[in-house]
Amino acid sequence: MGYFPFFVDLEGKEGLIVGGGAVASRKIEKLAPYGPKLTVAAPVFDSEIRQMKGITLVEEPFSAGMLEGKYFAIAAADSSELNRFVSRLCRERGILVNVADDREACTFIFPSLVRKGKLSVGISTEGASPSAAIYMKDQINRQIPKDFDKLLEFMESGRERVMKQIPLEEQRSICLKTLFSMCLEKGRGLTEEEFSDVVSSCFRQPPGA
Repeated sequence: MGYFPFFVDLEGKEGLIVGGGAVASRKIEKLAPYGPKLTVAAPVFDSEIRQMKGITLVEEPFSAGMLEGKYFAIAAADSSELNRFVSRLCRERGILVNVADDREACTFIFPSLVRKGKLSVGISTEGASPSAAIYMKDQINRQIPKDFDKLLEFMESGRERVMKQIPLEEQRSICLKTLFSMCLEKGRGLTEEEFSDVVSSCFRQPPGA
């Protein structure tokens, strides 16, 4: 299989998680920061899931009607037979589905995630070695500069200003690269004076120089 790492906007998307145990809990924790509307269905829920905020709990066995209007589903029940049943229904209805510990029944897989503010890094070995994915996650975490999330917030606001102030694409590209390099070097966002100096220098630099 060839899993392409799409980054999909989940804000406000309807998702169903079938299962009320530890596996379902881990899936919820990964998904929740990305803003989907999660419904969790199971006859019984772990106390950890009951304490989670912002999710809808349906304390009853899975039924096909629960998939109505759902953008994606996670089959994380204790029963492999039930998980396969959920997968089959999702495939028939064109709903994205992930089945815990059953790659063949998935239409998408969960990567090992590194998240820091607006930075999201997804790591997958296509199921070949979860241990290798965890190793790479640890390596990437060690490489992320301190306060990188704040740096990205500065770059987001700075990018909007540069787009308005610099009309030529080549000059904008140079300016944004310079701003980012300076932020990395200083370990912080730039002051207004520093920002203005960079933008002014980009204006003075002729295209193609």
